[in-house]
Amino acid sequence: MIIAHAYMQIQPGKESVFLKEIETLIQATRAGAGNINYELMKSTEQDNRYTMVEVWEDFEAASVHMASEHFTSFFQKAPSFMAAPLDLKVFNGEPIEVEIP
Repeated sequence: MIIAHAYMQIQPGKESVFLKEIETLIQATRAGAGNINYELMKSTEQDNRYTMVEVWEDFEAASVHMASEHFTSFFQKAPSFMAAPLDLKVFNGEPIEVEIP
C-alpha cells in the first residue's frame, strides 16, 4: 500500500479557483483503478494550506494516476493558484493490527 501526503500552499485570494479545479481531480481520481482513498484536508493552523491524503493499492496505481489526463491537467493550471511547489511525502505502508483494551 502506498500512502502520500501532498501539501499545497495556495495564493491568498485564489482558494475558490483552487477548490473548483481540484474538485475535477478528486472525482476522477476516486473513480480510478487502484485508488483506496483520496481526501482533501484544509489546515486549521495555516491559512491557504491544504493536504491531499492519498492511499493507493500499490506504486503502479499511484504512477498511473500521476500520468493521467486529470492529474496533468490540474498541474498545468496549478501555477495560477499555488504559492509554492507541491510538497509530496510518500510512504510504503502496511496495515498494522493493534489491540485496544
